[in-house]
Amino acid sequence: MALPPDSAGRLVKSGLEVAVQRGAGLNAGFRDDAYAAVGATIVPDAREIFATGQVIAKVQPPTADEVGAMSEGASVISLMRPGQHQEIASVLARHNVSALALELVPRITRAQSMDVLSSQSTVAGYKAVLLGAAELGKFLPMLTTAAGNISPARVFVIGAGVSGLQAIATARRLGGVVSAFDVRPAAREQVQSLGASFVATELVSASAETAGGYARAQTNEEQERTLSAIAGHIKDVDLVITTAQIPGRPAPTLITADMVRTMRAGSVIVDLAVETGGNCELSKLGETVHAHDVTIMGPVNLPSSVAFHASQMFGRNILALLQHLVKDGAIVLDPADEITGAMLVVHQGKVVK
Repeated sequence: MALPPDSAGRLVKSGLEVAVQRGAGLNAGFRDDAYAAVGATIVPDAREIFATGQVIAKVQPPTADEVGAMSEGASVISLMRPGQHQEIASVLARHNVSALALELVPRITRAQSMDVLSSQSTVAGYKAVLLGAAELGKFLPMLTTAAGNISPARVFVIGAGVSGLQAIATARRLGGVVSAFDVRPAAREQVQSLGASFVATELVSASAETAGGYARAQTNEEQERTLSAIAGHIKDVDLVITTAQIPGRPAPTLITADMVRTMRAGSVIVDLAVETGGNCELSKLGETVHAHDVTIMGPVNLPSSVAFHASQMFGRNILALLQHLVKDGAIVLDPADEITGAMLVVHQGKVVK
């Protein structure tokens, strides 16, 4: 849900009119009466909202039919899948509907509260560990029982961005012995601060990080060294969470089929990068694969499985963005603004990126 009741209520208090499609929040645990209680209007049909709304807030990109129902001059705020959005962007331009892509919120201090990717990555990192732990035929924590001591499971997280760090924290809370790998200098300190060990410190490089804080694509030589380090470590772990992605490019392959073959029987891989190609060579989008006695999970849209808090966080991001965009009761899309300009993909009848 793009706008839960608490965020809708704050917009109403600021003087804006908020309309919500009937039943839109139910799957996330938000009833219509909760929206009505904060002053939002419940509308029976989404097409009525599209036809009358000046700003349409959605989670997923609009469809061509939805754009066709929107009034000329309206603006839509949603995920837009940059790099895959050209067809729908052309439809938006033809209907003179502006669009802001939530994936393109710039990584600057002023925009942190609007960063949907970070908030949803937090949810995904948390849930990935729960999925992996449920699939793993072992306890995560060390246990002392009448039947003897149970050793803790070993968890390996590849990629220490927002989702990776949340996966580390969650695995640690569940009692696993956690290690992690990343090539960015800032990641080492963050990993160690969560109580995990850092793998292959010698591969960390200041040049591995882009100005936006993401890892850049590696050279062939760098990739060979990375694969060698991962191969040497992965054979001794029980649960692997992979999160490594490069904006605008396919996810790097960091676990080969040969590596999977060396892993412990019964171990589990949860590939959070599967929607952009996957970090494991054997991952399949939306499927659970069994190969070489290892379970490889490729979950899709994990935040939707924690719908209440994912929606709450998403809605707060939308609220912060609207508070930035709305001036004197009207939305102002200024391409020269460092936040707005970075997010605009369609404006004034033109596809701008």
